[in-house]
Amino acid sequence: MAIQQQRLGQGPFRADQLRDGDRYELSNGHPIYCAPAGPDHAGPNVIGGAVIDSDPDVAWAGVDAGFSPEPGTLRAPDVCVASPVAEPGGQSVTGPGTRWLREAPPLALEYASRGQDEADLRLKIAELLAAGTQIVWVVRLTGVHRVEIHRPGQPVQMAGPGELLEAPGILRNPIPCEALYDREAGHRATLRNLLQRQGYDSLDAVRREGREAGREEGRGAGLVEAILTLLADRGLTLEPQDRDRIQGCHDHDRLRAWLVAAARVASAQELFGP
Repeated sequence: MAIQQQRLGQGPFRADQLRDGDRYELSNGHPIYCAPAGPDHAGPNVIGGAVIDSDPDVAWAGVDAGFSPEPGTLRAPDVCVASPVAEPGGQSVTGPGTRWLREAPPLALEYASRGQDEADLRLKIAELLAAGTQIVWVVRLTGVHRVEIHRPGQPVQMAGPGELLEAPGILRNPIPCEALYDREAGHRATLRNLLQRQGYDSLDAVRREGREAGREEGRGAGLVEAILTLLADRGLTLEPQDRDRIQGCHDHDRLRAWLVAAARVASAQELFGP
């Protein structure tokens, strides 16, 4: 239907006539109805969106973000990576209460499940690539799940479970094919990305840091206990605020100095010096 519409020539509609939430895209000025997603489409959409958005090199990603490279075209990939949304007057097209992205997203994802309009999908991919999109991943959710890889001027490639998807210059991390549709695999990839955003290479690195922090905390607690025990054994009484000061200290060098002093001072008040 979409290809037939394109052959009719320029249609009467423009992107700036559509509002946020309208269930239409535009191709050559002709409207294309976008039906609500069923469960087998909606679930993977969220999974893939989380994996893409969490990648450490992604500054902005969106679901169903509309972009309009020219007035008669408005396309909204299921998931895309794009430049951060521009301010008014920047890289956007202003409509009635909505600003569409003008620049084509460098990476776009489309999920194809039962009832997919293949003619419109082919046209949408062609329009994305022609407008400047570098990679389009089409996640096939029927039959053996797989991902089609579309690039400008190149044959379509296919990736299946166990294979990695790469988008150099767009994503930092390769993505296991199944992470775009399998919930557990998607969660693992998203967790890896989120940890890297916080400066950790892996969950094991977080665990190592936690163990080291626990050891440090244990050493500090041991020094505090030694100071208090030594003072008590010598019959030296601490004021409540001084006890709180010792127990609240996390500087091991200072605690060691206080421990040495606790063996020498004549009164607890002398522990902290003049």
